[in-house]
Amino acid sequence: MRDAVIVEAVRTPLGRGRETGALHDVHPVDLMAHSLRAVVDRSGVDPNLIDDVIGGVVSTVGEQGANVTRRAALAAGYPESVPATTVDRQCGSSQQALHFAAQGVIAGAYDIAVAAGVESMSRVPMGSSMLGTTDPSGVAFAERYPDGLVPQGISAELIAARWGISRTQMDEFALGSHAKAATATKDGLFDAEISSVGEVRTDEGIRVGSTLDTLAGLRPAYFDEAMARRFPEIEWNVTAANASQVTDGSAALLVTTSERAAQLGLTPLARVHSVAVAGDDPLLMLTAVIPATRKVLARAGLALDDIDLFEVNEAFASVVLAWAKETGADLDKVDVHGGAIALGHPLGASGARLTTTLVHALRERGGRFGLQTMCEAGGLANATVIERL
Repeated sequence: MRDAVIVEAVRTPLGRGRETGALHDVHPVDLMAHSLRAVVDRSGVDPNLIDDVIGGVVSTVGEQGANVTRRAALAAGYPESVPATTVDRQCGSSQQALHFAAQGVIAGAYDIAVAAGVESMSRVPMGSSMLGTTDPSGVAFAERYPDGLVPQGISAELIAARWGISRTQMDEFALGSHAKAATATKDGLFDAEISSVGEVRTDEGIRVGSTLDTLAGLRPAYFDEAMARRFPEIEWNVTAANASQVTDGSAALLVTTSERAAQLGLTPLARVHSVAVAGDDPLLMLTAVIPATRKVLARAGLALDDIDLFEVNEAFASVVLAWAKETGADLDKVDVHGGAIALGHPLGASGARLTTTLVHALRERGGRFGLQTMCEAGGLANATVIERL
């Protein structure tokens, strides 16, 4: 039976998603091309052997529109004969790209595939693909949800209220994310996964020196009077500090079979053990990580205690804390090198970035199984179990 193994995993440093950010001047095609080039250079694979490149992007408009992955693959120097496509499962887009790549390899449709992702949030702002759209959902959707859905920040507040997560708990989690990321950077734990972009060698968003008192002084990021009337249970505790950062970056993963890797003299880093995708309440929007985790564990035939490390995207602290309450996962195993609150969340690149960090963290710590899950707009989540080899 064919399997799917990851033989290389690489990412760019992550830059703040603003005009003054470290990667703002890098076109998103060039940003994705950087990771696509690095994953081939590091593995030594002849790019002529790649059967497909699958890239994840969320804001597929402007510089990131019209199948940006194809342009990035050509910009990376891949042969014109190598095809490429772009997928959108919102924040899980490049994690879904990995799933598609692994499924294609296992099915025999591919022998070698690259899964990647990019988002330049400083150049293509979040939500820009919907600008000018007055009715994105149509009649039947509105009939099903007559009260309307809400922005993600409101969903994060609703999750905090439903699971009884306090401002202090969220702020403590945020401080921990920055502390872990700072330590990982200082100790060189990201060196194996990062490919520098020019003079940019480290993640730009990591902050040190903040305190609970400092964070307590921040205003709620999403307060809205109409939403306060609609949802009186909200305590308005989500702030810029306990939510993910707007970020630029890219990542790429090279996927093949164990047999093909051996033929090419490649040493696999990890096996894609099991994958799953789940849906949940689109009002709460960000809770599908809970059923997705249960689904992928059942599919893998594993228990929660079998997992050595977790990567749960830190879109908001409330999401990870609610997930941990529901699953019973040990937070000491979660995002051990920091997460999106400290490193940033470059939307379409985040799925591949999390996998890249998870693969290297398992190798660094000697763990066997890692589980990654990503909340996504619309009430969706991907989940992946990888096994270190």
